[in-house]
Amino acid sequence: MLKFAAICPHPPVIIPTIGRPSDLKKTAETIKSMEKIANIFAKKNIETIILISPHGPIEYQQITLNMSPTLLGNFKQFGDYETYLKFENDLEITDLLRQQCKLKSIPTKLTEKLNLDHGSLVPLYYLIKNYTPKNGKRLKVVPIGYSYYDPRINFDFGKIIFDVCGSQEKNIAVVSSGDLSHRLTFDAPASYSPEGAEFDKQLIQSLEDNNIESVLKIDADLIKEAGECGYLSIVMLLGVINTYNETKILKKAKFKALSYEGPFGVGYLVGYFKI
Repeated sequence: MLKFAAICPHPPVIIPTIGRPSDLKKTAETIKSMEKIANIFAKKNIETIILISPHGPIEYQQITLNMSPTLLGNFKQFGDYETYLKFENDLEITDLLRQQCKLKSIPTKLTEKLNLDHGSLVPLYYLIKNYTPKNGKRLKVVPIGYSYYDPRINFDFGKIIFDVCGSQEKNIAVVSSGDLSHRLTFDAPASYSPEGAEFDKQLIQSLEDNNIESVLKIDADLIKEAGECGYLSIVMLLGVINTYNETKILKKAKFKALSYEGPFGVGYLVGYFKI
């Protein structure tokens, strides 16, 4: 069953063994919020995380499912040679997702990639900080890659994620990893565009208003001009949340933003849905 849902950024500089003291100071709000997310996560007795990342294997017209039994990760490419993460893939969940996609004609690509990307690893680093395995069971991870072809495919796949979560007795988390606009300042990684801040503003306002349809209707040209890497991850998560809310008369899941900042010209949003 679905027990936790969150939106997390993935800048490697918020990892203490990577970011310089000045970096950690500039991202203090993001780090504080990620630690809050970790504390909430720790209380949910989560057994499996379904993690949507923009930096893993991705196909233009297909949802990517990773069938590697073991998942490894490190931050060597960012100068951290000490941190290593290892997880077991929840292949039962992955296979159920594959089966449901086949039934509902959502195209999928199966891969077996051992190493996780930083879009997965940065959120996982924080989520497992205070995590205690339930009944001695190790936390499992299901990596997901979205499709670029049409936001609605990702939204519909989110519905499948919810249905699969609902078929399980285990406690499941769904996490959307993504940074917002990379064009917030003149020294931003993708150069400056005034559309960057406008995109972030529209997206965050729609999330805080719990207006899922408004998120889906954000102008495609604005999304492109913003230079983001979080929109489709969030859309997939919203497919999960929308289906969850359809099952509820009261106590619908509502989004709570914990922080938003863009110290390096990239928007970092941290928030979760109250489930």
